[in-house]
Amino acid sequence: MSHKSQLASLGGKPVRRTLLPYGRQWIGLDDIRAVVVTLLSDFVTTGPAVDRFEHELARYTGAQYAVAFSSGTAALHAACVAAGIGEGDEVITTPITFAATANCIRYAGGTPVFADIDERTYNIDPDSVKRLITNRTKALIPVHYTGQPADMQAIMQLAKENGLIVIEDAAHAFGASYMGRRIGSGSASMTMFSFHPVKHITTGEGGVITTDDPELYEKLKEFRVHGITRNPSRMERPQGEWYYEMQSLGFNYRLTDVQAALGASQLKKAERFLRLRRRYRQMYDEAFMHAKGVTIPYESPECESSWHLYVLRLNRTELRAGREEIYHALRAENIAVNVHYVPVYLHPYYRDLGYRQGLCPIAERVHEDMITLPLFPRMTRRDVNDVITAVHKVLAYYSA
Repeated sequence: MSHKSQLASLGGKPVRRTLLPYGRQWIGLDDIRAVVVTLLSDFVTTGPAVDRFEHELARYTGAQYAVAFSSGTAALHAACVAAGIGEGDEVITTPITFAATANCIRYAGGTPVFADIDERTYNIDPDSVKRLITNRTKALIPVHYTGQPADMQAIMQLAKENGLIVIEDAAHAFGASYMGRRIGSGSASMTMFSFHPVKHITTGEGGVITTDDPELYEKLKEFRVHGITRNPSRMERPQGEWYYEMQSLGFNYRLTDVQAALGASQLKKAERFLRLRRRYRQMYDEAFMHAKGVTIPYESPECESSWHLYVLRLNRTELRAGREEIYHALRAENIAVNVHYVPVYLHPYYRDLGYRQGLCPIAERVHEDMITLPLFPRMTRRDVNDVITAVHKVLAYYSA
């Protein structure tokens, strides 16, 4: 067999017989039993299971309060509204994120302002943030990309100096730590986590905001139920136990008890899931540390990443192919690599708003070289080794 035919994309035999996804939930019998118990109870929509789940989430993260929502996007939307973001307000965030981060600013009526990234961590660069702060800046939304916390010390200092609200987008960072403190434990005004199936734990769809601020807590709770409160101390005219007041325009963003039961069961396994992610990350690091054509992820010494994603950066000067060819070659080997993310402002919707290419040159340059490898707890060591074999196989073929 010729060297050329060894690649599956060129007719060779793939490393795997079946496709390995880049991420996948792990639902066990214990999770199923927890859901069934709830289905047989008096509550299937928002009820006591949501209350318990919120309490357990607050305890896990170290926050005073947790408010669960129907999705991470809904949670971030609620945080933007609770922070008072509105027409004329600018909010600085990163372009290397899922579109929802910027979209939520738009939902609240604000204007996203995109800061460039640090070329080592791929997180938002505080120096870039500093240059973009104006008298219209209302808030900062750092994203803990791939699970590695952003430079929160510098970000919080900028927020303090300029009177800004900080909302952490920690959709990737459940269980991550910064300077010894778990993300969500109160450095920012609010922190959002996502429970989508590819995240660290899942509720199917779902998200949460953690906060230490009692006023924000009440606003968040009201926003997810149409802006309605049943708390007499917050009413204009309390009239009895039956009475409720709509005090603002909210949404139906409630999590159900069925989802909360699944989430609470998953939460019991969160540390095990984290250990597996970190173990597989170590296997990848050891395999690719000296590989020609790629750079492994950098982890800041003050951080402990939760490793939602493992992103290799292609060194194109050492390869005879671009990312497109590498991507399709690995897919042909039945390794479902992915790309996270297209810089948000390059999407047609944001280009129609006036954002242009060249806005964040480091983010654009890094994006062109990024490729995400499969990483999730349900993988086996054999799965990880299949990924390693496939990557080495493709790199060997395309090595310059």
